[in-house]
Amino acid sequence: MTLSTPKLAFIGVGNMASAIIGGLIANGYPADSITGTNRSEEKQQLWRDKFGIHTTHDNDLTVETADVVILAVKPQMMESVVSAMSPALQQRKPMLISLAAGPTVESLDQWAGGDMAIVRCMPNTPSMLQCGVAGLYANQKVSLEQKQQAEAILNAVGICRWLEAESGIDSIIAVAGSAPAYYYLFMEAMIESGKKLGFSHEDSTELAIQTALGAVRMAKETGTDVVELRRQVTSPGGTTAEAIRTFEEGGLRQLIDGAMHAAIKRSQELAKA
Repeated sequence: MTLSTPKLAFIGVGNMASAIIGGLIANGYPADSITGTNRSEEKQQLWRDKFGIHTTHDNDLTVETADVVILAVKPQMMESVVSAMSPALQQRKPMLISLAAGPTVESLDQWAGGDMAIVRCMPNTPSMLQCGVAGLYANQKVSLEQKQQAEAILNAVGICRWLEAESGIDSIIAVAGSAPAYYYLFMEAMIESGKKLGFSHEDSTELAIQTALGAVRMAKETGTDVVELRRQVTSPGGTTAEAIRTFEEGGLRQLIDGAMHAAIKRSQELAKA
């Protein structure tokens, strides 16, 4: 990281926090500048052994020396966890980065005692392989340097995009946060179809996954628009054209659009809960 190295505190070290910590350390971030909290001593020991970071069960103690606090607890736990830390947060005034779907910046600020620099972030699970996508929204208390710090933290596990409005978090969830599951469902269906065509489960799985990997690499590495890539595979009157016709007549595009809007609606409902 080219910026000054802030002290990071991860409140709750689960899968996503672990992915970010691993990405940071792989990119040269000093483990000595990272602390993770978890109520389980066993999990604390796991993260110490895996990453060499500091660990504790005491959230307040962690906040006292943190420049950036990454909130990696479940949405339904967020209010109680942040409210309990509010005296320590008010004394230290670190930047807060929330990884949870649902709780808004306004709610987070209220629970933390007010007047806090807050970034809402929605990374997706491929962040665990350092090829994730994250959307970020900052309130007006976040300085330019803090925005750069937040961006550098999330860039450690993929790419990130700043959102002009907090409502953009809902769209990021639909387009990227929930979206890996869409692809998995498509691959699941292909695997089941392959088995019906006579392939073993293992062969059908390998064929579907390798094909997906190849298609993604073509889209990522050639720089060719995906519409053109599809056209290159789809000879007029050929087998691919017939398969694509079946998808189109079945309303695949409308299904995808409807699914994304359903994800947005649910995200909005969670924010109000």
